[in-house]
Amino acid sequence: MHSIKKGLILALTICLAIDFSYAGNKDDEGYKFQLIKEIRHTPVKNQYRSSTCWSFAGMSFFEAEMLRMGKPEVDLSEMFEVNMCYRDKAPKYVRMQGNTNFGPGGVLYDDLYIANKYGLVPESVYPGIKYDEEKHVHGEMDDVLRKMVTAVVENKNRKITPVWQEAVNSTIDAYLGVVPQSFKYEGKDYTPKTFASDFCGIDANNYVQITSFTHHPFYEPFVLEVPDNWLWSEFYNVPIDELQEIVDSSIDKGYTVLWAADTSEKGFATTQKGIAVVPDKTSLNMTDMEIAKWDSLSEKDKESALYKLDKPVKEKVITQEIRQMAFDSQETTDDHAMHLIGLAKDQNGAIYYKVKNSWGDYNDLKGYFYASQPYFRYKTTAIVVNKAAIPDSIRKKLKL
Repeated sequence: MHSIKKGLILALTICLAIDFSYAGNKDDEGYKFQLIKEIRHTPVKNQYRSSTCWSFAGMSFFEAEMLRMGKPEVDLSEMFEVNMCYRDKAPKYVRMQGNTNFGPGGVLYDDLYIANKYGLVPESVYPGIKYDEEKHVHGEMDDVLRKMVTAVVENKNRKITPVWQEAVNSTIDAYLGVVPQSFKYEGKDYTPKTFASDFCGIDANNYVQITSFTHHPFYEPFVLEVPDNWLWSEFYNVPIDELQEIVDSSIDKGYTVLWAADTSEKGFATTQKGIAVVPDKTSLNMTDMEIAKWDSLSEKDKESALYKLDKPVKEKVITQEIRQMAFDSQETTDDHAMHLIGLAKDQNGAIYYKVKNSWGDYNDLKGYFYASQPYFRYKTTAIVVNKAAIPDSIRKKLKL
């Protein structure tokens, strides 16, 4: 009994020593994340060599909404959305005589627009690959389509024919496949519209896109000036603190968030680490480095040292003014759409959003990454949320 007691005391002493050691050296152990909340969602997919992140993120968002509503798990077709968007982009581009964007990209609203106007289709019914590839490779298709609509706009016949759109639509179908007008799924007959409403339970009117910029009034909708907003869709505008509050409220209530952000920052999660942060360049850790030595480094070497991200770093405090300046200077652009599915904290207690990406199993986190709250505040261009997830006080201001 005495030896057992001594053993317990020794074990406790070792545990405490380990705990104190961890607390004292936690910054030196790389990023360690503890999940606070993760909302049920579907597996990571791979957009591969296609610029269709908006569709992959959007279908992931709808799939998670279905799970939240108690619907069965389903793999929705991203390429159905892409096909329908291209079909509607072409005539608008021609009517605008080429003075609008035509390409594979899109904004978050495009998912709501297609779901509402055309519906949804399961991946098994419409995989969207008719060419000799296993994954999505769109370079040739995108280029061919762009040249076709450009030729129509140039109008060398001095009169646009009534059949040009048939040629464009046939080309889309040649690459992606003909969209089914009706199909059978799990023993029942559907159209894309009835599948969206009856099977999926998705009503696009339940969702809204929101952003935060000062060049338009808060609490009023406006057309966000980004090239991929070909529909000139409106975004509700709130202060950045409230944009973050909406996301936090959504996750707390069990709703995921569709997220669009700039990914050109060096601190974005393009590495194996799966981290997106905004290091504070004015608060560098100078341990074991004289300031003179730091000052002697080239800018490239400074950047390399700053963005090693081998341990948690102090981040910038992001204000409304800072994010606006980055947008106006085009340091923040509408690059990439992703899916926020949870909340986590690092070993220092800093809060991050867990993000599901659409690049397949590309990193140590199997296609997920953690975006810090400063990164979200700085680089978010827009979000889409279920209206029910928005705090009541903000909903009243937006008149939703």
